[in-house]
Amino acid sequence: MSTQSQGQSSAANQRRVAFATIIGTTVEWYDFFIYATAAGLVFAHLFFEPAGQSIGLLLAFASVGISFLFRPLGAFLAGHYGDKIGRRWMLVITLILMGVSTTLIGVLPTYETFGVMAPVLLLLLRILQGISAGGEWGGAVLMAVEHAPSDRRGRAGAFPQLGVPLGMLLASGVTTLMTGVISPGEAFLEWGWRVPFLLSFVLIIVGYVVRRAVDESPVFEEIAEKKQQTKVPIVELFRKHWLLVILAALVFAGNNAAGYMATGGFIPSYATSPAVGLERTDVLLAITFASACWFFWTALAGFLADKIGRRTTYLIGFSAQLLSVFPLFWLINTGSLGMLYLALALFTVGLGLGYGPQAAWYAEIFPASVRFSGVSISYALGAILGGAFAPTIAQALINATGTSTSVSLYLLGMTVLSILAVLVLRDRRGINLSINNQAEQEVGATVFDKRQPAKADVTASR
Repeated sequence: MSTQSQGQSSAANQRRVAFATIIGTTVEWYDFFIYATAAGLVFAHLFFEPAGQSIGLLLAFASVGISFLFRPLGAFLAGHYGDKIGRRWMLVITLILMGVSTTLIGVLPTYETFGVMAPVLLLLLRILQGISAGGEWGGAVLMAVEHAPSDRRGRAGAFPQLGVPLGMLLASGVTTLMTGVISPGEAFLEWGWRVPFLLSFVLIIVGYVVRRAVDESPVFEEIAEKKQQTKVPIVELFRKHWLLVILAALVFAGNNAAGYMATGGFIPSYATSPAVGLERTDVLLAITFASACWFFWTALAGFLADKIGRRTTYLIGFSAQLLSVFPLFWLINTGSLGMLYLALALFTVGLGLGYGPQAAWYAEIFPASVRFSGVSISYALGAILGGAFAPTIAQALINATGTSTSVSLYLLGMTVLSILAVLVLRDRRGINLSINNQAEQEVGATVFDKRQPAKADVTASR
């Protein structure tokens, strides 16, 4: 167990874990992004038509955001049971919940045939997606990071992060295939939009089989063996580490707000609006291209996080994001498809570099006994502060000001907020993640915390 206490497992099992986390999170986020893509393209017409085009679009984007309000519930539940009964089973449960919810959206009647109950059921299923997403991420990243050797946690933690751009790549790719080849024009409105949701059923089976095949996290096995599970992890988390939760949430908020400009459906909707005038399929292809770019920069960020540190990589990423928030819309507003590709390519540099190191850094700032709860709840709160209503806010700003500059200023403010939070947290690269090292993990995570663990505890933990 001494080897495992550093968060290591066999090389073969590390490969299985990496494959399982990237496949599982890809499936989860495909489901999540399929909804956001459809919301930007067709849900205003299919489910919110009586409200009119402008208000209907706002309602459709709000339905994207409402799931974020329920992410903390998923994070609380998954965090509680993940810290008590293990990481692996929570991953399987959240995967099934997401898949069932997504598949059911694919068979929902629209407002035209079912009246007001259609958007009500849509929102209920979106809420279930939010609960699942809130519990998914923490388990996936801890499985990856806690299995990895201390000098490769950044790269290992990037695998579940890569599931996000891959999920977006898959979601936009499937939607493009439907709008451009299989069900173009009115056929997409009539039935084509349902197919990407129904495909989720097949993907869930694949994800379930893969996730069942991996071993439990060695850190949790150690906690269970020593019978050191915290009775109520969430209470312990907020009693001792509430500031860490807030700071970690703020770190994610800026990246998530920027990311949901594309993944939340705003940019596809804006680029196909009369203000810009691009074709739906062309824009979806550009989003697919952007997802591939985002994948590359996220993978690179995991490597950089191990070489130059989590904090430094974050600061580089957020600096790139600051430099791109105005050119993003300047280029899109030209109405040129080539400029849209360039805008998204530039924008994904900051997105990836500000997302890849997150798993490793989150895992290293929270103590072992409340780690699942800490990373899950911080991520969920950061998503609420950042991406939850970013598309809705962006659309409201456009409606109110008539200019995309207001959206760029909003993204600028969110990015600066995250940079300030990054500067307050310490880089704890390589810290022993074992429950035996709880004393060291409990202190020193922020630049203001000068405490040191008791000498006896430090000696015992090594």
